[in-house]
Amino acid sequence: MADRLDISQRKKDHLALCSGPNVAFREKTTGFEDVRLIHDALPEMHFDEVDTTTSLLGKTLSAPVIVAAMTGGTDRAHKVNQDIARAADELGLGFGVGSQRAMFERPETAWTFEVRDVAPNMLLLGNLGVQQAATMSAQEIHDLLGKIGADALCIHLNPAMEIVQPGGDRDFRGGYETLARLVEELSIPVVAKETGCGLSRAVAKKIHDAGVRTVDVSGAGGTSWVAVEAHRAINEEDKALANELWDWGIPTAASVAQCSGLGLDVIATGGLKSGSDVVRALALGATAGGIAAAVLKAHKAGGYEGAKAFLQQVMHSVQAQMLLTGSRTVADLRKAPKIVTGELAHWMPEA
Repeated sequence: MADRLDISQRKKDHLALCSGPNVAFREKTTGFEDVRLIHDALPEMHFDEVDTTTSLLGKTLSAPVIVAAMTGGTDRAHKVNQDIARAADELGLGFGVGSQRAMFERPETAWTFEVRDVAPNMLLLGNLGVQQAATMSAQEIHDLLGKIGADALCIHLNPAMEIVQPGGDRDFRGGYETLARLVEELSIPVVAKETGCGLSRAVAKKIHDAGVRTVDVSGAGGTSWVAVEAHRAINEEDKALANELWDWGIPTAASVAQCSGLGLDVIATGGLKSGSDVVRALALGATAGGIAAAVLKAHKAGGYEGAKAFLQQVMHSVQAQMLLTGSRTVADLRKAPKIVTGELAHWMPEA
């Protein structure tokens, strides 16, 4: 129980581990290498005519890019959140905080999640685990989101991470009912988000049935949160299970494909590192691509300026590849011709 209560230490561990090596999937990849976009040698447009704007959760982004769930709960987390949120705001992108469970259980940490003073305009995503949200009233959640000025709430689903986490949750009943209740009771949109293991088509359909209209697939192939917990494991039994499940999950590209065509806006996160990954995710049906670890590493190397420069490069790459596929708009990119090879071809839903 001590680990469950010491959330701040857990957040420090997560931040340190995710910005370093040895938490990637060992053999499983995101699957984006199996997507081949078709070059258009006659795009018939000026580069500046390429329109990268996209609408997500009631806001317009200057490019289909968000900084996926970052952090919170510690002094270091506050600096990371402030710098990266500031960069995202200046560039017109979206940004998500880490789990606000620490903020709920330890209100004195609320300031570490607050970024509206440096990022007043951007799309800001709050974050709670489904197990925690199930025990909270709509008013408690509303107050929690109001303190940071969130535009939407990500409800994260993370059974694989929890079962290997010291002191983690073991009861995963009531998730569907919690999603449906929050959609009904909250005044802002609810996003159903996995945490590194992806969403299948069957689960995406259930999420849609619950009334949720936006999902974040957070698929396999990038940071393995099971691996993160393997490094934190205290006893040998937890460590052994975490090592066995290190590569568990649906590849990100496969999860995007699985969730497409269901009436959902799909945010593709989980191992995206570049504009190329974002473009291929959109070609598979995503609404936006989310990058986390790569932004965190850019910030670790160069602070605010490093994070902003990295995000600018991602945006420039997206615009360039839209031109090279003859895609004037993001909607055009989603319909751009492509070839899907390898394992990913087996994950593609039937037309």
